[in-house]
Amino acid sequence: MDRNKQHRQVALMRQSLFDQGLLDEQFVQLEELQDDANPNFVEEVVTLFYRDSARLILNIDQALDKSPLDFAKLDSYMHQFKGSASSIGAKKVKSECTLFREYCKAGNGEGCKRTFQQLKKEYALLRKKLETYFQVGKTSGPRGDRVPAYMNTNVHVANGYWHICTSPPIPILHPQP
Repeated sequence: MDRNKQHRQVALMRQSLFDQGLLDEQFVQLEELQDDANPNFVEEVVTLFYRDSARLILNIDQALDKSPLDFAKLDSYMHQFKGSASSIGAKKVKSECTLFREYCKAGNGEGCKRTFQQLKKEYALLRKKLETYFQVGKTSGPRGDRVPAYMNTNVHVANGYWHICTSPPIPILHPQP
């Protein structure tokens, strides 16, 4: 695939993240901070988000298993999670965080549990799509750089998910828990 086509593909993938409501303007602001001196800035920030938020998800899961529920503690955890999600522009995740906090304030444990399950789905979906976006972005080469001839990348969408095939395989974003 030629470089211009790959750049268009990356641009379309990026736009689809916004069109699907997964990202908001904060992601654009992060991109504006990325430059030649720090070409992986956005990916690094997103990686930190996923690494740090794994701890919060575990804490929330454990707190939701306790009886009676400590809504103040749950709200505190979710406040932290929402702040982290906001920092990368994770729009749908942030929206689920807001809803979760509303259920905490209302003392609605079932609402918290249901919303948390949806939040984890949105979180995982965004992670998968951002991994693919960053991976395809790397294969398209930065601003005029030539993509190695051996690097063949094909991306297609099926069932709302991006599927990527590369040769040779490229490591993808795997934050440590």
